[in-house]
Amino acid sequence: MWDQILGLFSVGLFQNTIRNATPVLLAALGGLFTEHAGIMNIGMEGMILMGAFFAVVFSFTFASAPMGILFAVLVGVAVGLFFALFVVKLKSDEFIIGMTINTFASGLTIFMLRSVFGKVGTWAGEGIEGLDPINIPVIKDIPVIGSIFSGYSIFVYLSWLFVLVVWIFLYRTPYGFWIRASGEHPEALETAGISPVRMKVISSVLCGVFCGFAGAHLSLGFLNCFTEGMSASRGFIAFACVVFGMANPPKVFGAALLFGFLQALGMRLQSVGVPSDLTAAVPYLATVLMLVYITVSAARRKRSQAKKAVERLDAQV
Repeated sequence: MWDQILGLFSVGLFQNTIRNATPVLLAALGGLFTEHAGIMNIGMEGMILMGAFFAVVFSFTFASAPMGILFAVLVGVAVGLFFALFVVKLKSDEFIIGMTINTFASGLTIFMLRSVFGKVGTWAGEGIEGLDPINIPVIKDIPVIGSIFSGYSIFVYLSWLFVLVVWIFLYRTPYGFWIRASGEHPEALETAGISPVRMKVISSVLCGVFCGFAGAHLSLGFLNCFTEGMSASRGFIAFACVVFGMANPPKVFGAALLFGFLQALGMRLQSVGVPSDLTAAVPYLATVLMLVYITVSAARRKRSQAKKAVERLDAQV
């Protein structure tokens, strides 16, 4: 029994952790921008799905993975602008617009997959140019370490770099400061001559770009195919990671790794006889527990702040 349990923690577990965490991390990094801009973007699920679909379409059309990635990003930009138009410009309900994007993405990809390309369920096979794995010199030859950290698509390594880049952008550049101010103090930002609306639009577009990357990684860097509904709630999980990580890039990275680890562990638990229905629910149960923890912690902080405020008033009296 103990040998089986120890056998779960193999190199394959950590490889699958990194692979599963990458699309969630990429989408969550995009969600950071809209979160800081004061926008709840649950449309990331649809953005990922459309990015994955159009990455395959244009990879097949041009016989080029880079072209697939380019059009996945362009679709992400278009959806981000659509989201910004209704939420920022027209002041529509962000929850309704987000769910509309998700529903539209699901219907559009299924319709085009079946009616335009004549595929049902899954589109795979020749003609789809995927991303080749990258073997890092020197590191690939190190036992265990090389197997864990080498041999992935470029998006895995870019996602790690993006954590640093996004942190620098948000906390060390004027545009990052303006994006954060557009969500926290839009009136003060407008007084300074900077349009908070423009910053919110930029945030939505950046979110679309990163969700396009996440979709392209799923269909070209991870599986090299498109499957109906292949985003599989990763957009919602990315949103939960943003909230759990308090919209801080390194913390969001940690939350995405936690999700990837639980998903990988759930798949490996099937080898010791745990029912697949139960193991598939493990990462999503963890996501719900994340949100419950956040809600309870926020309530405790509010009560603590209120108590301190009352104590200060009593002391003044």
